[in-house]
Amino acid sequence: VVRNEVRQKSSRSLSSVEKLPQLLFVCSPPTRSPSSLWFLEIQSESRSTRLHQAAQMLGAAGGGGRTCRQMSFRGDPGSCFTFLFSLSDPPVVQQLRRTFKYFKDYRQMIIEPTSPKLLPDPLKEPYYQPPYTLVLELTDVLLHPEWSLSTGWRFKKRPGIDYLFQQLMQYYEIVIFTAETGMTAYPLIDSIDPQGFVMYRLFRDATRYMEGHHVKDVSCLNRDGSKVIVVDCKREAFSLQPFNGLALKKWDGNSDDRTLYDLAHFLKAIAINKVDDVRSVLENYALEDNPIEAFKQRQAQLAQEEEQRLAELAQQKKQGLSLGSIASRFWRSKQQ
Repeated sequence: VVRNEVRQKSSRSLSSVEKLPQLLFVCSPPTRSPSSLWFLEIQSESRSTRLHQAAQMLGAAGGGGRTCRQMSFRGDPGSCFTFLFSLSDPPVVQQLRRTFKYFKDYRQMIIEPTSPKLLPDPLKEPYYQPPYTLVLELTDVLLHPEWSLSTGWRFKKRPGIDYLFQQLMQYYEIVIFTAETGMTAYPLIDSIDPQGFVMYRLFRDATRYMEGHHVKDVSCLNRDGSKVIVVDCKREAFSLQPFNGLALKKWDGNSDDRTLYDLAHFLKAIAINKVDDVRSVLENYALEDNPIEAFKQRQAQLAQEEEQRLAELAQQKKQGLSLGSIASRFWRSKQQ
């Protein structure tokens, strides 16, 4: 009904602001002229949407009549849509400015994340909030996309996903943050996580688009950056916070792959040792082509050094016992 009445009114030239439809509640200070700023406030979201459409239609009509210089439509608390244009400009210029602003806002919507706080606040007692947050990419880390002419797109599940989730669920708040769209990724996450280990899901619209890459901004996660680990196969994905990321090799679909098992051991070791700042650990693997393999090599080296140290201690203890037995025998022989 609102739209039909607005169409009927917009088809005629408006000679004054007083001819605006009564559907809009217009508030203006009595001391100002009709050409001054106007403020339209609507509390419900549905009416705000209708007013938005009505303003676009009135702007498109543009021939004669006076138009508001600024209109502010309020829907949800904190949201405000503002349209600015000058009364002195011709209708064509006004329309061009509105068009420019529309494309500018649309571009900003693509580049920036949907919200400065992508995750809700951490859980408070009596609920349990894991001390760390693990951010996982979906494509080429947990799943491998394959395409054929006969089957189309299919996604292969990487070995060790269930083991990874089960081992880390008590230490990490698991978040899947993917550069895929929600329409594509949501059913895939449901298929690999039937038990609900994944606490939150973020998609392409939550990334920050920079230099041709979808970047995951840790500062927008609403979590302590010293407790966040981002696992991806592209370093560009965490380029804003490079020491919060762990870049794995891109999985090629090999069924004998053991990377997720080793990743679970690596992340569990960080949690068990109660590392205050994970960036101090991940910094040591920032330049490694295969950080998990580097971790395994360092673990093997540490185990070898520990084994060698224990062997030396055992040897020293054995030598001490031997010297003690010799001294004891000498003392006994002297007493006799």
